[in-house]
Amino acid sequence: MELMSGMKRTNYCADVSINDVGKEITVAGWVQRQRDLGSLIFIDLRDRTGIIQLAFDERTDKDIFDKAFSARNEYVLMAKGVVRERSSKNPELKTGDIEVEVSELKILGKSETPPFEIVENSQTSELIRLKYRYLDLRRPDLQKNILLRHKIAKITRDFFDENGFIEIETPMLIRSTPEGARDFLVPSRIHNGTFYALPQSPQLYKQLSMVAGFDRYMQIARCFRDEDLRADRQPEFTQIDLEMSFVDIEDVLSIGEQYFKRVFKEAIGVDIELPLKRLTYKEAMERYGSDKPDTRYGMELYDLTDIVRDCGFKVFTGAIEEGGSVRGITAKGAANVLTRKEIDKLTETVKGIGAKGLAWTKINDDGTSSSSFAKFLSDDVNKAIAEKAGAENGDVIFIVGDKKNSIVLSVLGALRQTLAKKLDIIPEVVYNLLWITEFPFFDWDEEIGQFVAMHHPFTSPMDECLPYLETDKANVRAKAYDAVLNGIELSSGSIRITDPALQKRIFTLLGLSDEEAYSKFGYLLDAFRYGAPPHGGMGIGLDRLVMQMLGCESLRDVIAYPKVQNASEPMTECPASVDKAQLDDLGIELKPEKK
Repeated sequence: MELMSGMKRTNYCADVSINDVGKEITVAGWVQRQRDLGSLIFIDLRDRTGIIQLAFDERTDKDIFDKAFSARNEYVLMAKGVVRERSSKNPELKTGDIEVEVSELKILGKSETPPFEIVENSQTSELIRLKYRYLDLRRPDLQKNILLRHKIAKITRDFFDENGFIEIETPMLIRSTPEGARDFLVPSRIHNGTFYALPQSPQLYKQLSMVAGFDRYMQIARCFRDEDLRADRQPEFTQIDLEMSFVDIEDVLSIGEQYFKRVFKEAIGVDIELPLKRLTYKEAMERYGSDKPDTRYGMELYDLTDIVRDCGFKVFTGAIEEGGSVRGITAKGAANVLTRKEIDKLTETVKGIGAKGLAWTKINDDGTSSSSFAKFLSDDVNKAIAEKAGAENGDVIFIVGDKKNSIVLSVLGALRQTLAKKLDIIPEVVYNLLWITEFPFFDWDEEIGQFVAMHHPFTSPMDECLPYLETDKANVRAKAYDAVLNGIELSSGSIRITDPALQKRIFTLLGLSDEEAYSKFGYLLDAFRYGAPPHGGMGIGLDRLVMQMLGCESLRDVIAYPKVQNASEPMTECPASVDKAQLDDLGIELKPEKK
């Protein structure tokens, strides 16, 4: 291996073009491949911008030619030479018109044979690639993702700076407030027996920043939640966090819309039409069965309750009599796709998420049909169902009934997504952004048997709901809003409570005594006694935003060093045990493992 003395890189590999023919340049990077043609050697040199071809021939100094001959995949090279036009051009490469006639070559680092080939769309198992993530990140497709993430972060800071926001860093070691997801706890050595928590969000600090008079705050914040992972979740994630004073809902949604328009246009060249569509929580649930609906396709839910109320079929009428509903969706053209066996599988799937069963009618192309329920109903009721369903030859009607309307909606919402994927009706490269507003303030928790805050306890109820906070919790709506993109929640926010009396009232309704509330949130409650401006804000998931822009299946594709399903990192093998001396410093003793 050689030193870099006397050579300095002048260009990135893919930043050289036909306009540079005749110029002497120096490039550096990794060997993608070497081709030995006897008296002619070509090396494809790769850096983060792309690939350039290095050429060595009979005019090349023998020492340099021998170095090129010895180069292998993933060797680190620096090469100086003159740009020339290629005789055999490669239209698939950005630099396919040119090559570098090398006059000086240094091998800066040798490489063993990598455990997998550094190529786009690698078929190597993800676990192996994550074990060697530093190699995985050399792949052009992953580098493109990380570079776009950087670009989005830059656009974000520019946009909010131009709109009067101040970037304030909030603490990473905070007081634990065990609400919602579990906190990651950090033991204190100095204050033995006490713990910090890693922030689930900067929520309270950004509200305190409004009390402090900064007026508009933003931060690209690291957040932590000790929860089970899914494709769109990680134990640590990045949030574009903002808060604004002297605003109402419209002000916050307006700045959010302007940001989305700017970032989509500048990052990927997509025009987002404003204003964004809005759906109330109630409308979203009743039409799509989800509070984060994918509106790129139809298949909306419809209500059959009135049609089947007196039909005599106990499966339907029983659910209605107990205060529930009967609703359906129509899978257009699915009769030729869904076999009886597949419909049975769908039935088992919906049972697994809370439904008692799945009623269906399959209408064949010739007009004949088969059904799990039609024989129990009159011709008039069957006809009315078909009309409500908009059913035609080739369609399949699916119906769910339950005494709990929430189960009916959520089950049909999940079924809608499953059918859309199975029928392949979801359009690609379409970005359907919308706001979901007027979320319920309270959510009934079956496990503890009481109402809890759906958003967080600092969210303001809608003004018209204040009179019945104590008497009709199920119908109290919040000044809360989410941004949804193609079925993924991108952001969540609300207008906050700043009236100490109202905040105390909410804590009481959530079962917190004055002592408990002050123990957990006393510093915020104290701050509100000294003049708190009306304020509100939101957090936008940066990881999810990048994932959706790129059409990736997993957050792991847009995070440099992600965790896997069990919240571990294969590369560094963390989490890991620590020395007993470290535990002794912290005053911690581990319980013996259960056998």
